[in-house]
Amino acid sequence: MQEPKKQLALGLLAYAVQRDLPADRLCELAEIDYPALLTSDTTVSDIQIGRLWKHASTLTDDPYFGLHFGESLQLAALGIVGEIIKSSDTVGEGIKTAVSLTPGITDVVRTALEVAEDSFTISLITIQTTDESSAFLSRQIAEMLMVFAVHELDGLVLEKICPLSVTLPYPVSEIKEYLRVLRCTNYKQAPNYSLTFDRKYWDLPLLSANHEMQAFLLKQVMETESQTPEGLSARIYQFLKAHPYLGMPTLDEVASNFNTTPRTLQRKLKQEGKSFQEITNEIRKSLAIDYVVSDKYQIKEIAHLLGYNEVSAFSRAFKRWTGKAPIEY
Repeated sequence: MQEPKKQLALGLLAYAVQRDLPADRLCELAEIDYPALLTSDTTVSDIQIGRLWKHASTLTDDPYFGLHFGESLQLAALGIVGEIIKSSDTVGEGIKTAVSLTPGITDVVRTALEVAEDSFTISLITIQTTDESSAFLSRQIAEMLMVFAVHELDGLVLEKICPLSVTLPYPVSEIKEYLRVLRCTNYKQAPNYSLTFDRKYWDLPLLSANHEMQAFLLKQVMETESQTPEGLSARIYQFLKAHPYLGMPTLDEVASNFNTTPRTLQRKLKQEGKSFQEITNEIRKSLAIDYVVSDKYQIKEIAHLLGYNEVSAFSRAFKRWTGKAPIEY
């Protein structure tokens, strides 16, 4: 089964090629092994996807690259996730499936679904960060997912799906382009990204519905997920490991990104026999070894990336972890 993040990267590259950008050059800029990407089971990190997006946006001179990528994106480009959505019985079932599978596509945006009597709303919550690169990627992916939510079922239902209203967490200068792509004229600024649709779309049947195929594909996804670590401590570890460019977030920042309070997060970690400090120490050790081995950073830079104010403090910690000083490793 193709890894969803790799599938997203391939979809982004395919769109970039249509914008006259060479795929191999973009991969080189993003530090992705292009031949391996095409021929092996190699994985793609959020950092690499962020680099791909940044360079594609810069080279096309398109600050709304995510918006336009979402407009062009086909369900097939998402691999098994797209096939599961496409084989759903109804629009509502397809949307519920898409929301539940979003974490497999990206870690920087969370989705939520609220169904009311006369409407339903898809909300997107981005990770909280002051890091410029992370904020750029979060915005691009959120905009891509919003447009994809509007266009994903084009050709699979006998109606043109248009939102009742759209919210964005920032003012935009090219609002006409947003409203064109999102098929909506009712826009306002709000804390989160959201799309609200008329409830009439919810029960529309999909022309590509295939219950047996969907059951088979969902089983594959569940089997894959069962092989990955479970529990809050594992999820926090994976989040911090996947986003080293955020620095070392505080307990409050991590709790906010997991939609909980610091006290509740600490309590749940204690139930798993872990503490937030233990997890951050494990991450520091893992990242420190990765950074030192890579030879891409000076010791002073690594210390700063891992939240140490003094190089000497980092060096002592590294020797405690590995038995060697960073320069000897």
